[in-house]
Parts: sequence; structure tokens; C-alpha cells
Amino acid sequence: MKITKLTPNFEVTDVIQTVAYYEEHFGFKLVMCVPESQDGVEQSFAKDKSYVYAMMQKDSVEIFFQRSDTFKEDVVFSQGLSIGASVSFYMDITGIKEFHQKMKAKNLQVTDLKTTWYGMHEFYLKDPNGYILGFAEKAS
Repeated sequence: MKITKLTPNFEVTDVIQTVAYYEEHFGFKLVMCVPESQDGVEQSFAKDKSYVYAMMQKDSVEIFFQRSDTFKEDVVFSQGLSIGASVSFYMDITGIKEFHQKMKAKNLQVTDLKTTWYGMHEFYLKDPNGYILGFAEKAS
């Protein structure tokens, strides 16, 4: 077996709200979305529809967001589990000090920026669904 890519699929309560959050705060772009009817793929949200799935991308990183009801149907092991995670999604970025200040200025749930014993500047942020995102940059 050869693994060629890892893409997190987050269970979310509201696909449109989550996409807006990731666009506004992190610069991700919507690649495609699936309406509640699940009868096709769209490249943008229509005002009169609900959505069950979205794929977003920034640089070489992709993230999927899937509405809870369809997520629990597809990923049966998640039935009975709450949204959120006891895992963090750790991303290497550039310009961490400025990015950290920008996230703090927006009053988002963020930890302090610290330098770790393993030589990284890093901080963590909690998104509206309870997922933990880690941001890191090699300390110079």
C-alpha cells in the first residue's frame, strides 16, 4: 500500500457557516459543494439551498466538511460521538507571528504563541465546531 494524500473530513453542524469561517479567517476557497438533494456537485452555494458537503482548499491543503446527519450515515463509527476532536490538525505556515496577532484581534479562541523545545513557534485555535487547528513555523 502507498498513501498519497491525507484529507481531513470534519463533521459539522452547518456547512455554509463553516465554509464562511474558513474563508474569512484562513483564506481557504470553496472548491465544490453538494446540496441536500445530493443530486449533483456545485461550485458555489445557492441562497435557496441547504448543503451536506463542501470541499475547500488553500495552497496544497484540502479539507472536507460534511453535515452531521450524512457524516454519521457514512462514517458509522461516529454514531453516538460528539462533534469536535481530541486531535489537532497541525499545519506548517509562514508568517506565524503576524497570523497569530490577526487571529487574536478577531477575538477567536487561540492559545498564546510559544516557542517549543523542538524548535517551532506555534499556537492552537478552536474552530466553531470544536476542532483544534495547530499553526507552526520553524523558529529561526
